Amino acid sequence: MLRTLKDLFDTFTAPAQASSPAEREHELQLGTAVLLVEVMRADPTITAAERATVLDTLRGKFSLADDELARLLELAEDTARTSHDYHRFTSAMNEHFTQAQKIHMVETMWQVAYSDAHLDAHENHLIGKIAGLLHVTHGEYIGAKMRAREAAGHA
Repeated sequence: MLRTLKDLFDTFTAPAQASSPAEREHELQLGTAVLLVEVMRADPTITAAERATVLDTLRGKFSLADDELARLLELAEDTARTSHDYHRFTSAMNEHFTQAQKIHMVETMWQVAYSDAHLDAHENHLIGKIAGLLHVTHGEYIGAKMRAREAAGHA
């Protein structure tokens, strides 16, 4: 009986392992999209500029057709509404992204936050939290923020 309970517990606590490269790629795409959507949702008002920045980022990062981008964004929005933490997404990124890619992810989140010309405190907090989960150092985090801020024209 104890062995059966341990097996059951292990199935709930074991990280989900994507079995194929395509499944891993899909998980990384979804994770990237969810984190960007979360930044967009952190601000009480979602603007067209924020949505366009998310789509442009996903288009630039992944080779997806417009209909695939639309489906990815829809899935990311649904997933963001039902997710309780970011560990599932950040752990996949920590496993498969280089440090430079993780820093770029943080910079991209800042680009979404700055795209509406208003930085909300919730956006600031969320990006800091995710940067920590991605093991991005404080210096790398500040550098990403400054690059995004300059690109947005907020000197």
